[in-house]
Amino acid sequence: MKRILVVEDSKSEQLLISGLLKTLGAEIIALSDGNSAIQWLTDNPAPDLIFLDIVMPDISGYDLCRKIRTDLGLETVPIVFCSTKNEEYDRFWALRQGGNAYLTKPYSPSDLMKTAKEYLAI
Repeated sequence: MKRILVVEDSKSEQLLISGLLKTLGAEIIALSDGNSAIQWLTDNPAPDLIFLDIVMPDISGYDLCRKIRTDLGLETVPIVFCSTKNEEYDRFWALRQGGNAYLTKPYSPSDLMKTAKEYLAI
């Protein structure tokens, strides 16, 4: 079974993303902040896919992505940013930090599912 980590501080967004991704038959781990994500990633096998918000209270998604890639050594786990930040600079910076894809909120459920399927190869 595929495992997907969702790091999103908005409970409603977290539930929306998790609900959509569960339809893929994946195990969803939903966390509300970057520090919890770092702890979970340290204590568990790497997930197959990570969805990250950018604006979070303790650590930004940009910083979390860099930590995932460098400190935790998870260079091959796909990371998809989901954010309300919609400037081209935001997309550029997210991908520069090690992200693989970028979805701007509000996104369509079909875009989220298409992106997840692409990176999960299902």
